[in-house]
Amino acid sequence: VIIVGGGIVGSTLALLLGEAGWQVAVVDAAPAPGSDARLGQGKPALRVSALTAASQRLLMALDVWPWIASRRVSAYRGMQVWDAEGSGEVDFGADEVGVDALGHIVENDLLLAGLAGRLQSLPNVEWLHEARVTGYERRQSVARDGIRHDSDAVITLDDGSQRWAPLIVGADGANSPLRAMAGIPVSERETGQAAVVTTVRTAVGHGFVARQAFLASGPLAFLPLVIDGRDDHCSIVWSTTPGEARRLTALADTDEGRAQLGIELARGLGERLGDVEVIDAAPHFPITQRHAQRYVDDGLALIGDAAHSLHPLAGQGVNLGLMDAAVLAEEWVRARRRGAPPGDRRILVRYERRRRNENAAMLAAMQGFQRLFGSRQPALRLARNWGLSGVNRLMPVKRLLIRQALGEYGDLPERCR
Repeated sequence: VIIVGGGIVGSTLALLLGEAGWQVAVVDAAPAPGSDARLGQGKPALRVSALTAASQRLLMALDVWPWIASRRVSAYRGMQVWDAEGSGEVDFGADEVGVDALGHIVENDLLLAGLAGRLQSLPNVEWLHEARVTGYERRQSVARDGIRHDSDAVITLDDGSQRWAPLIVGADGANSPLRAMAGIPVSERETGQAAVVTTVRTAVGHGFVARQAFLASGPLAFLPLVIDGRDDHCSIVWSTTPGEARRLTALADTDEGRAQLGIELARGLGERLGDVEVIDAAPHFPITQRHAQRYVDDGLALIGDAAHSLHPLAGQGVNLGLMDAAVLAEEWVRARRRGAPPGDRRILVRYERRRRNENAAMLAAMQGFQRLFGSRQPALRLARNWGLSGVNRLMPVKRLLIRQALGEYGDLPERCR
């Protein structure tokens, strides 16, 4: 199998298949990661992921989690979500469902390094760094080494070389070139928002609680980080209008501007963590929801952001991608045990059936949340405040939502249960 894209999701699939004895080639546009002994030390990386319990179990099964946990992870045991325009609020606690944590915040650099370290131990996984796919075609019948091979995928790289395999996976991001080359249509919706990310130090410790306030311009999330044993750092994701995002990014360019940005962040969170000090740059990126109209073609599958990208307000993007990788690997490994050819379209259709409806439901939920909390209509404001407060009083509903936050819903692959 050829996997195009060596990010978190593509690397996880490579590891799942490599451990099962598959011959895997990963084609990645990024340079080879360096061995940085400072990973997990000092100032945290800007880009982080909020991993669910299901995703953690997958990484544990792949023997990646212990290495990451020995460097730096930040567990969160509670969640607070409230409407900054009203009085509605809901609090979730790990103890309400008898678990130690609702999830973990992990720096993306650490996660990638942990996956790369495990992949390097597998001789059947080949990695092509700084390589871009410039062409893709499926040949129904090709001759190679005097043997006839049916339905191979052929990719052309930017150095002119070609690679072929019966199976190819697109894990090359939201703007997936492979998806476009394969002619797979995508539904796209502009959210009218951009996400600003940065890292802050707070006067009051976060107490291992993730917080999200729904402001008039969009949701503001404070994700708890533990740095050198202290709970006074948070990773910020502030979804707002593109113009406001540009202004916030520009503020972080100067000491005076960072001080002003800290004041606005503290105000946005209702001063719940006291004064806020911005300690890094504050880049922003546009938020566009996309969903491929199909995940599979003959011998081709899309996973992760190449198949779906959604609003970051629930922090579910990477978790959905990890579930894609685990389900696709599970279907292929099961098929091989049955003696079925891995390129059998029925296998790919099973993967699509297990994942597409579930991902579509999450995309629809994020769209609904954004519209509900972005509305200034008095009736909707009253309804959402009543809804949040009502959920906080209905323990069966709260437990159901906590299980969703843990990633324990739907048709979970075995290695995530």
